[in-house]
Amino acid sequence: MAQGETGRAIMLLMIDAALWLGCIAGTIFVENIFLKLVLGVVAGFVTGRIFILGHDACHQSFTPNRELNKVLGRIAFLPSLTPYSLWDVGHNVVHHGQTNLKGFDFVWAPLSKSEYDALPSWRKALEHLYRSGWGPVFYYLIEIWWRREYFPNAKNKPGDRPIFLKDNLLVTGFAIVWLVCLIAGAIATGQSIWLGLITGFVVPFLFWNGMIGFVVYVHHTHPSVSWYDKKSEWLRAQPFVSTTVHLTFNWIWGALMHHIMEHIAHHVDMSVPLYRLQEAQNTLETILPERIFVQKFSWDWYFDTARKCKLYDFENKAWLDFDGNKTADSVRVVLSPAPVGQNG
Repeated sequence: MAQGETGRAIMLLMIDAALWLGCIAGTIFVENIFLKLVLGVVAGFVTGRIFILGHDACHQSFTPNRELNKVLGRIAFLPSLTPYSLWDVGHNVVHHGQTNLKGFDFVWAPLSKSEYDALPSWRKALEHLYRSGWGPVFYYLIEIWWRREYFPNAKNKPGDRPIFLKDNLLVTGFAIVWLVCLIAGAIATGQSIWLGLITGFVVPFLFWNGMIGFVVYVHHTHPSVSWYDKKSEWLRAQPFVSTTVHLTFNWIWGALMHHIMEHIAHHVDMSVPLYRLQEAQNTLETILPERIFVQKFSWDWYFDTARKCKLYDFENKAWLDFDGNKTADSVRVVLSPAPVGQNG
């Protein structure tokens, strides 16, 4: 199943790019404020679709050509203002290489009760917001994009490779062109510049951050999903299946999001392109039914998960609320035997 198709990949990117440009143009030329807002929201959703294409390119699964993937990935990451090389390190190396291993995988990593208790009041309030169910937009915007991707400081930057700066300058240049076009469009049509910037830039960008924050949260946060703080235990749990959730929907939302919700198959084999993930996921659930977490999405389930999954007891494999009360036992994976001489 891990066979990329160049023609199909380019066609998908061209379709989504046309949709995005059309929506952004609509926020300029449509005068009705409500329609402007709707087009801004749709542009944010399409930003997520294009990003998923870039995500595939960054995994080298989008097309069979490695250098073409780098070019297409950078193009696909422009609407989300994502620096390609920094995402590559944080996602491919860290997240996929150490999924749900505390201290390595930093995306939505839960705090222990002692870690939470040691936080200052303002940081505790931020943690409450992030894990309220309403917080993915703030979490991704602040903790991932701002702190780790967009000109990160020395503490959060994974080195000083020149390509990091170049990719940040690339997305900054794109943002400037985007903003200038919105301003010029507002002036040319005699409309409010501020309204144009809000509906054509702020709304799409915030919606995108909420979308990606939500998607990553539901992929790896579930009452049954375990986190680990010891690498030896994590390795023995063979975590690439059991730390990820397959979220299913009643309607066609999975297809609209380029099948990124068939996420377990993606973690098992990153070389499977998005247009074959559904087939791969079906195969995986046939051969490993007892290891797969399949969850039908509902807003009741989502907010119940947000209520239960605040902190984590790494020793006892249980989710806690902010007071330290146990809310759910995560599934204990049967560990493979430890190598001789290995300790925890």
